[in-house]
Amino acid sequence: MGYRSFTNRTEAGRLLAAKLFRYKDTDTVVLAIPRGGVPIGYEVAKALHLPLSIVLSKKIGHPGNKEYAIGSVSQDTVIMGNRSGVSDDYIEREIIRLREALSEKQQLYTGSVPFPEIEGRNVIIVDDGIATGNTVLVSIAMLRKKNPKKIIVATPVVPLDAVGRFTAEADEFVYLLAPGYFGAVGAFYEEFGQVEDREAIRLLRDANKSQ
Repeated sequence: MGYRSFTNRTEAGRLLAAKLFRYKDTDTVVLAIPRGGVPIGYEVAKALHLPLSIVLSKKIGHPGNKEYAIGSVSQDTVIMGNRSGVSDDYIEREIIRLREALSEKQQLYTGSVPFPEIEGRNVIIVDDGIATGNTVLVSIAMLRKKNPKKIIVATPVVPLDAVGRFTAEADEFVYLLAPGYFGAVGAFYEEFGQVEDREAIRLLRDANKSQ
């Protein structure tokens, strides 16, 4: 492959934090994309003394193949891709259904804690890797509406051919690896087990105890 791999998300998060050191003790919020981005965000928030929360979105799957994304939805933003042959009714139903699921997930992860106020603040969006990037793009679009000072996207690994797009979409794009051949995010980790909800919730709580 020609590229090193990370031992696990903990190591990747610490390495990423080192590249974000200038944001230590600043007016900045770390927003992790669940579930795999939460361990990364935890290490970044801990190292930089920043609050940690989550940013949620879901893909809109094609009616004939739910794994094929025709768009993405957050709690207040929709981004559509190739939707040829897909009815407006299907898309509208999916948006309603997915937003209900997002509300339930937000409640599970953060309970009664409101989404952080980000107007005029720096926001670091963190995930454990970018493949298609749809989740990150809809997150950027949603957060732009809240008038942050700056949006920084940070990830351990991203396909080389996607670097330009995220450099353009974010105010700053920080990454560790950008391989020319990109099979899957997990290929760049020695340990890449699924992050369970319980673990993500624990990390979120632990990260904010001292904030």
